[in-house]
Amino acid sequence: MLAAPVTAAPEPWRPVFAPYVPVGGLTGIGFATHPASGRDLVLTVSHAGRGLFDAVTGERIARDRDSDEDVETTADGVLSCRGLGPVEGVRVPVAGLYGGGLHRTAGDGWTVEVVAPDWPHHRVLLCCDGGMPHRNAHGEGWWHVFHASWSELRAAGFSQSGQTFAVATSSDLSLWTRQPSVSAASA
Repeated sequence: MLAAPVTAAPEPWRPVFAPYVPVGGLTGIGFATHPASGRDLVLTVSHAGRGLFDAVTGERIARDRDSDEDVETTADGVLSCRGLGPVEGVRVPVAGLYGGGLHRTAGDGWTVEVVAPDWPHHRVLLCCDGGMPHRNAHGEGWWHVFHASWSELRAAGFSQSGQTFAVATSSDLSLWTRQPSVSAASA
């Protein structure tokens, strides 16, 4: 794994940002579903407020500069943050600096694995055969898609739909989707 270079995610995955969007002081992320379109949304939580992104177009659709992060644990033990924009009034499950977790599997064999063979630098692997990167050669069942060598890894995982996966560090957000590319204007 130390020798595996960072490579593009395989089909059907495509990057949403080229290669990421900066989010200074990022402490966590979470996924929500747009109530009208049903598409994945990504909530970012930082020391400078919250942002909400469309996970297909990458468009930032809402922003709140309130530095009160409002991260709390629900009665059933889920770490969450209040939503904004089209998910205003919804508690969005989040993962990051304060705990929580994202889905490690997409439900159809795709998995995200985080490894740290040269800790504290984390590598994010996308696997298509149930999360066993040692079974195949790099590029044949698993791909090294992200190397967190400049910022601290906060979270990596899939949306509830399995159509988006994200990697968040203390300074940026990277997204991949398998939804068809659409322009922000037609979204």
